[in-house]
Amino acid sequence: MSDNQVKDARRTLVLTGASRGIGHATVKRFSREGWRVITCSRQDFSNDCPWPAGPEDHIRVDLANSDDIGHAISEIRRRLEDNGGRLDALVNNAAISPKMEGGSRMDSIRTPMHVWRDVFQVNFFAPIMLARGLYTELRQAGGSVVNVTSIVGSRVHPFAGTAYATSKAALASLTREMAADFGPAGIRVNAIAPGEIDTAILSPGTDKIVETIPMRRLGKTAEVADIIFFLSSGQSSYVNGAEIHINGGQHV
Repeated sequence: MSDNQVKDARRTLVLTGASRGIGHATVKRFSREGWRVITCSRQDFSNDCPWPAGPEDHIRVDLANSDDIGHAISEIRRRLEDNGGRLDALVNNAAISPKMEGGSRMDSIRTPMHVWRDVFQVNFFAPIMLARGLYTELRQAGGSVVNVTSIVGSRVHPFAGTAYATSKAALASLTREMAADFGPAGIRVNAIAPGEIDTAILSPGTDKIVETIPMRRLGKTAEVADIIFFLSSGQSSYVNGAEIHINGGQHV
């Protein structure tokens, strides 16, 4: 088999929000399995990132800008041409969660309307824009879409702001709708809802929440990446429209 044929045979993932935390762990998980990973984030590619093809398969995109998303979709489609126009998985991981000055929670009374719009554009509208824009490529591969929601989509959280929480609740509902709409084309759409995961952006006081989690610990980013990989693989070939809780039992 030639080098080009080997490249063409690789499965491909498009991942937003790849620069840290869950996204970073997801890149490493898929790369370890031999997947080609096309990453999308607001930042330029970091030389600290561990995957060799990172610089050539990174796209800088501002998901808060709908025009920028359109340009990114065109670039992704161009890059997929050498793979027969196939996209095996799209993972919508990028999200923003603004805080008040001093890091306090933005509630429904104090959140400025422009912040609501920005949060929903990144957390809710960008995922459906990307999925619709890459629909043909996903259908070609019988691909999978994984939306990253959150435990805060179903409960008031002491740290997560109202705009963030409601955008994640909307994304969970969108996942259900997409599963029904995309399913006839052979595209599965599922969501994962992480709870308290050990990342660099944990808020002070998280240790008090951990005391209420049945497993009495934070989740690991690698544990989340494992479920994302499962939902993107053939092992979950009849899972569609699900939202998997990854929170150590925090939701019970």
